[in-house]
Amino acid sequence: MSQQPDNLVLSLREEFRYHLEQFYACLHLAPPYNSVEKAIRFFSTSLQQKSEEEREQLATHRHLRWPLFEEAFIESGLPKKHHGIIRGLIQANKCDHLPKEYVVFTQPFVINS
Repeated sequence: MSQQPDNLVLSLREEFRYHLEQFYACLHLAPPYNSVEKAIRFFSTSLQQKSEEEREQLATHRHLRWPLFEEAFIESGLPKKHHGIIRGLIQANKCDHLPKEYVVFTQPFVINS
């Protein structure tokens, strides 16, 4: 039942893209596409550096993916884009409708403010 390594990386990568797109859509903001692509490349590279067993664990256990999503989000510079707008939305409690996992995307706007 295990996926081929390339398919697994592609599947996880597309899931990350989906979450990034949903995050910005929920905030009614256009995603900063260059930084989103940079985040996806960073995430892909991180996945490719992991063993096949680690990738299988990531595919099987959803909660293990979110720290990698967070790292890629931060390393890509996404928290620097729309910073004031997103920080304002967070402070005005306008982000409470986001899925709870998306805290990894909102937290950098609060911590580094």
